[in-house]
Amino acid sequence: MTRVGRDFSNTMQKEAVPAVSADVTFTSSRFPNYKLGPYNQIMEAKEDPRVLSMKEVVARETAQLLEQQKRLSVRDLANKFEKGLAAAAKLSDEARLREAASLEKHVLLKKLRDALESLKGRVAGRNKDDVEEAIAMVEALAVQLTQREGELIQEKAEVKKLANFLKQASEDAKKLVDEERSFARAEIENAREAVRRVEEALEEQERISRASGKQDMDELMKEVQEARRIKMLHQPSKVMDMEHELQALRLQLAEKSKHSLQLQKELLISKSRRGEENMSDMYELDGPEALGSFLQIQACSDKAPDLSHCSIQWYRVSSEGGKRELISGAIKSVYAPEPFDVGRVLQADIVLDGYQITLVTAGPIDPAAGLGSYVEALVRKHDTEFNVVITQMNGADHPSESIHVLHVGKMRIKLCKGKATIAKEYYSSSMQLCGVRGGGNAAAQALYWQAKKGLSFVLAFESERDRNAAIMLTRRFAFDCNIMLAGPDDRAPQGT
Repeated sequence: MTRVGRDFSNTMQKEAVPAVSADVTFTSSRFPNYKLGPYNQIMEAKEDPRVLSMKEVVARETAQLLEQQKRLSVRDLANKFEKGLAAAAKLSDEARLREAASLEKHVLLKKLRDALESLKGRVAGRNKDDVEEAIAMVEALAVQLTQREGELIQEKAEVKKLANFLKQASEDAKKLVDEERSFARAEIENAREAVRRVEEALEEQERISRASGKQDMDELMKEVQEARRIKMLHQPSKVMDMEHELQALRLQLAEKSKHSLQLQKELLISKSRRGEENMSDMYELDGPEALGSFLQIQACSDKAPDLSHCSIQWYRVSSEGGKRELISGAIKSVYAPEPFDVGRVLQADIVLDGYQITLVTAGPIDPAAGLGSYVEALVRKHDTEFNVVITQMNGADHPSESIHVLHVGKMRIKLCKGKATIAKEYYSSSMQLCGVRGGGNAAAQALYWQAKKGLSFVLAFESERDRNAAIMLTRRFAFDCNIMLAGPDDRAPQGT
């Protein structure tokens, strides 16, 4: 028996796939995408450069489904419950109408039965049988009507139960809406508070950087002065001679100053004695001695000289020590007290041809009622707005009388007109702010603000209360920044 063997080696070699060269490069690492076009033509789809993975597609669709689910808000549920409640009320009204109609049917059936009963006694024979049959039909109708009434009562109970359920659900939905609204408002307030804290932190950082820069400048100046002093010490003889000469000149100047002051006092005393009797009763102070008003020097006789020919200077006197403090720029016949004058006595010196007369208020300036509590309420706010009108800018009259807004903040002052910013400055030693010296009847509602050197304003407020509150608020915030706001010197524009 012969075994037939088949050799597959040649066949496998012939059918083997030829090896791919190592130099071959493929354009894509995946199989191409094909789609069938018209007439079953194979078309290659355009590759999307941004091919999303299956995980990203699932995540995106899940997020879309969650967003669509959230869109069905509590308010939509409440509207649906309200519609259901209205439908239940409508069904209840229909049941009530059916009940009324059923009652009328009972009355009609009873009347018809009574009529047939009365007719039964008056007829005989076949007519009597017909009447009895009619009476039986009426009684059957009454039974059917009673059954129908029972069904209506059951339907009415179910409708009432449904209405109560829908009403309770509507109230619960409204309560949920109110809770969500309160939560949203709380989140908004928290966000605003966070923004305010960030802004305060930025302002504090800016202030610290400025303070550190100023401190570095002061230390540099001290080092320069110390270097100069060390340099001068290399010439001791010359320095000693200069110091002795300077000391002698100082002594001579002091002696001459004392002698000059003594002579001036004697001259004033002699002139005042001669003119005191004539000028003491010529002028008086007129006006309420309280914050928010203004004081005016008025002549008491026709012989009094015109105040335009006199030199006027206002002073504030402390009630404790009696020390007089000159009010810079207060050289007009009208003066409106500012918050710094509260509790102090005001004096006005009138000088004419060497003669001097002093007018004094009857007592210390009284504070404005309620101003302190009003300012304390404003201090708690981060920014306070006042409506003002610019009457002067850099000493020149301002033609426009449009309304501006003065923002008084904890770190800076800003003057705006609409969305445009006229001036914005942080509290600094170059800033000046006080009440207007002079200005007539409007002085009690105006203040002078020098934002920086070369930029000053005279601002008129809506009321005396706003003007005094702005002065107190600004000085308090500046003091918190270690800045003492001073008034202007006599050369600053002070109104006419």
